[in-house]
Amino acid sequence: MYSAQLLDHFQNPRNAGEVADADAAVEIENPACGDILRLTLKTGEGCITRAQFKAKGCVAAIACGSALTELVVGRTLSEVQNLRREDVIRAVGGLPQAAYSASKAGLIGLTRDLAVQWSGRKGVRWKGRTYTMGETV
Repeated sequence: MYSAQLLDHFQNPRNAGEVADADAAVEIENPACGDILRLTLKTGEGCITRAQFKAKGCVAAIACGSALTELVVGRTLSEVQNLRREDVIRAVGGLPQAAYSASKAGLIGLTRDLAVQWSGRKGVRWKGRTYTMGETV
């Protein structure tokens, strides 16, 4: 059974789409279930000013993508690096065991990777690559 918060994020996704002229972009695929999640970010003055996501996948994948964008906006790059998958799970009111796949949990790792990549290239746009589940980020 899904929580009320998770269903709300699924039915009313926040920040769906893609940031135009993004400073960073990354995509993750889970070949086991077919989920594909893409995250794009815009930064300014040391923090994330905008985040958007696109998802092709299950209810939980879409809800977690939505919640993740809310979690990262307004945070500094170092704060994003300290986010944990539990933060996303808490933001959606929990996940059923069957929906707790690496594609949802991996969003936090990818977000941290985006922050690291962008912060190392001040003033330079970085476009990420596609990650497949099981690949080291």
